[in-house]
Amino acid sequence: MSDEKQTEVVITGIGVVSPIGIGVDPFWEKINSGEHGFRRSEILSYVGTPDCIGGEVADFTEKTAKKNHLNTRTVRKQIKVMCREIQLGVASALQAMAHAGIEKGDLPPERIGVDFGANLMSSPPEVLLDASVAASEGEEFLYNKWGLYDGERFKGMEPLWLLKYLPNMPGCHIGIEIDARGPNNSLTQAEASGGLVLAEAASIIRKGRADVMVAGTTGTKLHPVKACQHQKWDHLAAGPAAERCRPFDKSRTGEVLAEAACTLILESREHAEARGAKIYGTLLGLGASCVLGKDGAADEAKAVEQAARMALKNAGLEASDLGHVNSGASGHKTRDRHEAAGIRAVLGDAADSVPVTAPKSYFGSAGSGSGLQEIAVSLLGLQQGVIPRTLNFEAADEDLPLNVVGGEHKAADNKVFLKTSVTRMGQGSAVVIGC
Repeated sequence: MSDEKQTEVVITGIGVVSPIGIGVDPFWEKINSGEHGFRRSEILSYVGTPDCIGGEVADFTEKTAKKNHLNTRTVRKQIKVMCREIQLGVASALQAMAHAGIEKGDLPPERIGVDFGANLMSSPPEVLLDASVAASEGEEFLYNKWGLYDGERFKGMEPLWLLKYLPNMPGCHIGIEIDARGPNNSLTQAEASGGLVLAEAASIIRKGRADVMVAGTTGTKLHPVKACQHQKWDHLAAGPAAERCRPFDKSRTGEVLAEAACTLILESREHAEARGAKIYGTLLGLGASCVLGKDGAADEAKAVEQAARMALKNAGLEASDLGHVNSGASGHKTRDRHEAAGIRAVLGDAADSVPVTAPKSYFGSAGSGSGLQEIAVSLLGLQQGVIPRTLNFEAADEDLPLNVVGGEHKAADNKVFLKTSVTRMGQGSAVVIGC
């Protein structure tokens, strides 16, 4: 057996910036009390969701971030070249480092790395308005004049516009701020990003290239441009905010768009124990899959199944060994059905007994920002000996034959869980964690 396989990788810190709370304690309080984070947008004047309602981190603005969450000298100087998604991600990483009890200078810089996932980032429409006008003549758009330099400036464009919206910039800013000089990489795989950054970060530790990895994701679908795209691509839920997000429920009408970021601190068990760190979980197995059907369309069910089977195999476990499944289901009319089919195929005979929970019911769909935030729900729940319930799960759908946890949190004797995530493009990731 290789050293990479023998090295246990553990989770020692959690940082979360969520519609239901900023920080582990406020986040868990809302989960524990069964409170959702959906409201009419307060930061955006308009967003293309029903009634402009979504999962917004309303307590996080540039002003409050400078004061409370991004208040170091280096970050405060750079905040102007961070779009909101980058700000959320950096804040979650700094929070996770503090939660893990690691301060800048505690460890050799070359032994700390960063692996961060993000969506492709979009600028608000007004940012490129002047540039678009400058490249237009009447109703014709002249692509050869886009961003044209006129001898003095780029017409209508911010000089550092590109740096503000690059999805690799969260990892850059985090590395600079915490002086992490080890491996640094970025992934843009939508909902699958969370599981993939954990897999890559764990592999780096197992190969001995770092002692500590800052593994995080940030993302938003609650955005003036992206919300319009999702209106076209997806079913968006309407109705009272508290009842909108209904994963796996028979009366589900669609997903609720949101924003979020979450970071987990990974270490080798030996390193964590040597410094007396609290351990929240152990990465037992990781898997990934990308599946297209014969017609070229994504096969989300098969992607979930294959990724989950790989994670269980790597963990050396059977489906019956699981205490619960943490699903990425969002309340989407059709995509919930695909994920349920994939999970059911993996669980087999254990499908009726292994509980399934869907944390998006609390905070909505944030693309890349979702997966690790959902893992945090199970990590914190198992610290309290419970599997958090799925909000608004009232009537089972016969097309989704799973043992969904609804009503109340469920006591957890078995603290091993499987996390599944999948994109509409058929990219799946899965993680098995023991607490």
